[in-house]
Amino acid sequence: MIVDDELNMRLVLSAMLRKEGYDVTAAANGQEALRMLQQNDVAVVITDLKMPDIDGMELLTRLSDSHPEIPVIMITAHGTVATAVEALKKGAFDYITKPFDIDDLKNVLDKAVKTRQLKESELSCSPAEIERIGMIGASAKTLEIFETIQRVAPMTTTVLITGETGTGKELVADAIHYNSPRKNHPLIKINCAAIAETLMESELFGYERGAFTGAVVTKPGKFELAHKGTLFLDEVSEIPREMQVKLLRVLQEQEFERVGGLRTIKVDVRIIAATNQNLLRQVQAGSFREDLYYRLNVFPIHIPPLRERKEDILPLLGYFLEKFNRKLGLSLQMREEVKAMLLRYDWPGNIRELENLVERMMLLAKHQVITLRDIPEEFKRGLDKIVTLPAAESKKPLKEFIRGHVENVEKEMIVRCLKECGGNITRASKKLGLSRKGLQLKMIKYNLRKDFPPTSEP
Repeated sequence: MIVDDELNMRLVLSAMLRKEGYDVTAAANGQEALRMLQQNDVAVVITDLKMPDIDGMELLTRLSDSHPEIPVIMITAHGTVATAVEALKKGAFDYITKPFDIDDLKNVLDKAVKTRQLKESELSCSPAEIERIGMIGASAKTLEIFETIQRVAPMTTTVLITGETGTGKELVADAIHYNSPRKNHPLIKINCAAIAETLMESELFGYERGAFTGAVVTKPGKFELAHKGTLFLDEVSEIPREMQVKLLRVLQEQEFERVGGLRTIKVDVRIIAATNQNLLRQVQAGSFREDLYYRLNVFPIHIPPLRERKEDILPLLGYFLEKFNRKLGLSLQMREEVKAMLLRYDWPGNIRELENLVERMMLLAKHQVITLRDIPEEFKRGLDKIVTLPAAESKKPLKEFIRGHVENVEKEMIVRCLKECGGNITRASKKLGLSRKGLQLKMIKYNLRKDFPPTSEP
């Protein structure tokens, strides 16, 4: 369905798409489109942004409520690209700019139709059921990331993952790919910061034999290797500006030529990009192209630093202890006072720093339990600046204070998880990494039964 208040635009678009084999209906405004949708089975809606009465944004909002399975493509003029990107964040599938090329429109439509078919096949899964691919956490912010992955994985939408170093951006990319219909095809990863500027083009697009000195054989690039799958561009902010133009072309047209080649190669590749930089600031500084930024930032996912989701620390500690016990052939546990000190640290290196510290303490441990003595000296100095007792608590013995701190954090985590699971103890225990009986005992310990009485659970 084409929705546009300009008659000529409706006629031209309808003729173009019918020539390509599409069955087309057209509406002059949003109100008429909503009325026609009640009587017609529509696979995709293409709507103008600027219309009287119900504009494109309002139509998108109403379709998201009444017909969430229908992908919506926005038509926008060059000067309103920022508005189109805002529409993408609100659920639009993609956008095309005037004047548009029929091949670009066909590519976007083809992706939209495939996405509609995937939704009808119910390939998506609940946040509790998605394969987390090593992602651990029970905080509200982490559960929100799981829900976001569940929403975006079945689509072909380009994703931009942002966050500080060590927060787990690559794991999010893995989870998106392996929960998508492309999971049986390649996931190719490339660290843009690790490639010399002169080699970037041949790395991405490959080269023909004889293209330059040393090119003794033809070599496919990362885009070819990722055909039908996913290409993960880590540290995408490091791509040289002259290469950004060529990357933009591939994103728009899904085609390129190898270095030294004449043949145009068509590919079907989903792009997931990641950066620890502020790309918008780089756009304003002139070091990153604005049009490429908008193409990459179709579906942004921000991963908060560990200091903003400390409820994830205890589940992560449990995971790393189990991982390194298995790897090192040990059976170590960790004292509660050690856990309490780690909870009070701000983790500038995020999850990577936590993982490295756990492995190091396990190697240093002289007994079967990790104690305060096993914390490296340089880390203790950092902790000393943080672990200071509040005045009201200064008279309590250290062990009593630490135990109380751990219990407060544990209780807060349990309450939050139970609320998010609607009081369902079975689901909450799985998210917290506890047995059902273990969670029930902790609920008794913290007197939570009155707030979350037993219910009949599936």
